[in-house]
Amino acid sequence: MKDQITLLVDIQKIDQNVRTLNNRKQTLPEKAAELDQSFRLSKERIEEERTGLEGLNKLHRERESELKTGQDRLRKAKERLLEVKTNKEYQAMLTEIETLEQANGRIEEEILVLYDRIDERRGALRVHEREFEQVRATFEAERKKIDEDMASLDGALQEQKARFDALIGNLEPSLRRRYEMIKVRRNGIAIVAARKGICSGCNMNIPPQLYNELQRSEQILCCPNCNRILYWEEGANGE
Repeated sequence: MKDQITLLVDIQKIDQNVRTLNNRKQTLPEKAAELDQSFRLSKERIEEERTGLEGLNKLHRERESELKTGQDRLRKAKERLLEVKTNKEYQAMLTEIETLEQANGRIEEEILVLYDRIDERRGALRVHEREFEQVRATFEAERKKIDEDMASLDGALQEQKARFDALIGNLEPSLRRRYEMIKVRRNGIAIVAARKGICSGCNMNIPPQLYNELQRSEQILCCPNCNRILYWEEGANGE
């Protein structure tokens, strides 16, 4: 029976290791998701800046094209001015030329403003792109670490499973069922040491007769208070 108790102690250690590993593993997907989300937002912000700059460049090209069209119209209007024959036609052409010059002037002013805005946006974008590359490097390093941790935990869990499989076949089926039932009811701790007359699971005193029987390790005994399986831990009892 002492061998069975030793098996239970070892199996419980494995169960606790597995529980700890799984708890650590469960935090990694959430951590990875938060990291991915943060990087995605940073990437979206830099893309928005690039899109905004491209929008200004497109608007600038459109205004340049409008100015060229307006200048062509102005040139043709001035050419027609030389061909008019009546004063009325002459005055109408002057009005048209003045209107074209004003329109072209407004476009030129808008182009100058766009120049300044584009230069400002381009400079800010260069700074933010450098910052984003640092964000990317940090993200990739942290993401790689999470993937490595996940792989490491998977390996450790496989190792614990192999140890469990190697031990569980030697445990009596009835004792295994008993262990599993108590483990579920007692938050994963089904077998505990008796130390100096006290159950280390619930910290309550063990009846003297039960304590004496426990030292002989001849049968499976449980704490009358918490119902956990007890075992005699010689080193902890001064022996």
